[in-house]
Amino acid sequence: GICGEHGGDPNSVVFCHKIGLNYVSCSPFRVPTARLAAAQAAVS
Repeated sequence: GICGEHGGDPNSVVFCHKIGLNYVSCSPFRVPTARLAAAQAAVS
């Protein structure tokens, strides 16, 4: 996984999904954005 600001960036979340990482860590205010990006990456 990754942590920090990259963990909450939607493009980084999609990239992490593509390369097989299974978690990201981010600041609390970025959690909704990261969760949405992760769900979209899993569906597509």
